Amino acid sequence: MKILYGVQGTGNGHISRARMMAKHFAARNTQVDYLFSGRDPERYFDMEAFGNYQTRTGLSFATRNGAISYWHTLTESHPVQFVQEIRNLDVSGYDLIITDFEPVTAWAGKLAGKPVIGIGHQYAFHHNGVPSSQRYWLSRVIMRCFAPVSFGLGLHWSDFGGPIMPPIINPEVEGKAGDKIVVYLPFENQQTVTALLMQLPEYHFVQYSPELEDNQCHNVQLRKTSLAGFKRDLANSRAVICNAGFELISECLHMGKSVLAKPVLGQGEQDANALALRQLEVADTIESLDLNAIRRWLNNCPSRQAIIYPDVAEALVDWVLDGNYNNPDALARRLWQQTSSA
Repeated sequence: MKILYGVQGTGNGHISRARMMAKHFAARNTQVDYLFSGRDPERYFDMEAFGNYQTRTGLSFATRNGAISYWHTLTESHPVQFVQEIRNLDVSGYDLIITDFEPVTAWAGKLAGKPVIGIGHQYAFHHNGVPSSQRYWLSRVIMRCFAPVSFGLGLHWSDFGGPIMPPIINPEVEGKAGDKIVVYLPFENQQTVTALLMQLPEYHFVQYSPELEDNQCHNVQLRKTSLAGFKRDLANSRAVICNAGFELISECLHMGKSVLAKPVLGQGEQDANALALRQLEVADTIESLDLNAIRRWLNNCPSRQAIIYPDVAEALVDWVLDGNYNNPDALARRLWQQTSSA
């Protein structure tokens, strides 16, 4: 079987999931070509797992100061180039297209009549029981049309009564007790974030962002995003302050880290994630980067029990290679039965 695997490159969570999938595809000697879009090619890092991968411009939302900017999204998008990328992508030699919310491969596969499997968090919202934001109807519509699939396999923190899988994380990673607070808010203004953290001098923060260079500002360590460094600090942290993306919070839940999540304003998926976190009572949320709210949370930072997820990536790779795409219910039940609390 020859597979084309498309990955949305805007956030690191999609890439983290793909790394775990790539590990198991490689162990089974499956021929997989990877294509990433949504990020400038020079801004990808730690991509060795994907071999000679391809990049495209694709489509992505533009953010300004922690909020979706539909104006900048419109003015910075390249619709003509996007259509050309779809038309110019030759998928004739592939037996299967997998997409983690990557639109070029999804649309190219759809137009060519190829089977397209969506594996990712966004596909969980195809099921009615999943908490969803009622405020951002346009975001919900876009999420359904952005990367169309023949079959969507969703990932979430609960099955919500449907055939939804647990998160894809590295099950071998374990958390350790530490005193640092990891801060990863890549869609916020980083100078604003640093200034806010410096007003909490009794805490030791490690602030990560692709925009930063390694430095020290009083009680705030500034770190440019890197896979090894971030994973090390995350494992040794006391708690995490982040946007309400899916993958990082999943890793925190697996390691038993306390999380304070701030949704990106205007991003329906993150708003829905915040709803789910509150409903499941596994993390705390805030609407804005309010100093007093963050101080109160830090002063009363709750301890969390680790949620031990199985190797979902391994199970999904076997499921894909088995070729039975119409009945994921049994697989979902088995994976949730293997999920436990430490």
